Amino acid sequence: MNEGKRWKTKLWSAAGRTELEKLALAPWASRRRQELLELLDRLNPTIGELTAAVEQEAQKRPEVLRLMTHPGVGPLTALAYVLIIGTPARFPRGKQIGTYVGMIPSEDSSAGKQRLGHISRQGNSLLRYLLVEAAQAAVRTNPDWRHRYIHLAMRRHKSIAKVALGRRLAIRLYWMWRNSSEYSPSLEFGSYAGQLATRHGVK
Repeated sequence: MNEGKRWKTKLWSAAGRTELEKLALAPWASRRRQELLELLDRLNPTIGELTAAVEQEAQKRPEVLRLMTHPGVGPLTALAYVLIIGTPARFPRGKQIGTYVGMIPSEDSSAGKQRLGHISRQGNSLLRYLLVEAAQAAVRTNPDWRHRYIHLAMRRHKSIAKVALGRRLAIRLYWMWRNSSEYSPSLEFGSYAGQLATRHGVK
């Protein structure tokens, strides 16, 4: 970035790496660049192996494949969701998922006034992270999610909007799993969002 190069994800392509290695840097910066690239080369095979294992496990589970039909949701997020939640039967209502994963704002009420604070952060931190990241992926690829994100970000704040969409995604995945339904945009952000019909038309 100091050299005026802002490649973003293109930096990690073969051409991007070649350009990065060509940059003339001060001696210590050059050494640090080389050390980090060597570390990346050692980690990439392990990352590839783990990614392949996740994808293979996802293919064995119909419920995971079903959740992967939702925009932004890949095998890692879907598999983690299924393994951590266990079964949708544990939760009578979708909103309880938000509480379980710690994405509901904490409440401080006194003198008849209700104040909402930061999210509770109860539950599994990995699942919270994956849900927020998947929601951001949905924002980049799906017009409905992008519109909703922009609307929330303008009203509140970007960080709040990201968490809110992560919570929305958690609830959507719950209904898809519970109703054995693949993704459908028909009830995306309406008053009954998430309550998908099953394949047999039963709510």
